[in-house]
Amino acid sequence: MITALPTAPPALPLPLVRLRLAPHGTLPRRIDGVWWPHSRDLLTQLPKMLAALPSAWGDITGVTVDAAAWSAAPGRMFVANQVVRLHKAPASPHAPDRVVLLSPGLGRWDLQVIPPEATEEAAALLTAAALDDRRPGAGAEARPPSPTTAADTRGRVRPAGRGTRAPRW
Repeated sequence: MITALPTAPPALPLPLVRLRLAPHGTLPRRIDGVWWPHSRDLLTQLPKMLAALPSAWGDITGVTVDAAAWSAAPGRMFVANQVVRLHKAPASPHAPDRVVLLSPGLGRWDLQVIPPEATEEAAALLTAAALDDRRPGAGAEARPPSPTTAADTRGRVRPAGRGTRAPRW
């Protein structure tokens, strides 16, 4: 009698990164994209989001987040074979729910963070407002950040806004 060895259950697919970047333009933007994380666990969510960024944004070495909005995290983490410094600061009343990404020599990018518990409809409205998808004549419908993987965006999406000009020092 031949018996089959028990096999491990198939691994569950990892949730895709919900990230939408602003279209490339010549004018600077206040928001360079929208990120809708699956949870407030920064140690889990941040590496996935950083991996999904376009390669043109370079190596992100500094990340500033709202201290009250995210779970506890160390001051540094190792992501994609490099050290990323985490800065936790109080949210600015002018820029709540924002993540700031810094890449030496290439610039700064600000991503609007949609709360993980937001509904798809709320995420679509927040995305439209942040990226100005509903400007007259745009013809775009409000939509939340699309799920993506690093393979889908790396190298194909160009940076917008602050990443296209000299960094502010």
